Amino acid sequence: IERASIAELEQLLSKEYPDLDVEQALRDRDEQPDRFQVYEALLLPLENVIQPLAFHPEGDALYHSLQVFDHARDERAYDEELLTAALLHDVGKAIDPRDHVAAGLEALQGFITERTAWLIQHHMLCHDLREGRLGARAHRRLRANENYHDLLFLGDCDRAGRQSGVEAPELDEALDYLREIGGMFG
Repeated sequence: IERASIAELEQLLSKEYPDLDVEQALRDRDEQPDRFQVYEALLLPLENVIQPLAFHPEGDALYHSLQVFDHARDERAYDEELLTAALLHDVGKAIDPRDHVAAGLEALQGFITERTAWLIQHHMLCHDLREGRLGARAHRRLRANENYHDLLFLGDCDRAGRQSGVEAPELDEALDYLREIGGMFG
């Protein structure tokens, strides 16, 4: 259709999509929070999560997350799902420090892709793998996943993002970057 009046468009939609309630779909869309607002709301409390200096000399979990994001962006600038995992991998630390991975995934449900969720879900296993604490069967299961090498890369970024006094992007800059590449490719 080159042109259609509102009535003609409504008629076409009802013919092509008889079960679609346009008004409800618009209401649902308007009620769904913007994913970047959700990310920001989950990331901001990390500024008050001070981590053990033995493992995290950089201090707070937000500064760490921004460093991890920056390291990932340096090498995988257009991989939105990986960059999202890098930024959000520790958001659960402000919710439940005892099981930050499960808490973070629960809070992010519906706002991240399956790949991003898989990377976040398994990021702690990278540390076990690098330190020789991951069993052969668990390692085989990880290796069988098509995102295995991305997971190892995320683990490398996680370890590299533990520097005190280095530059890291501001939270708004990181979120704007994700928003921009999401608009380019999403």
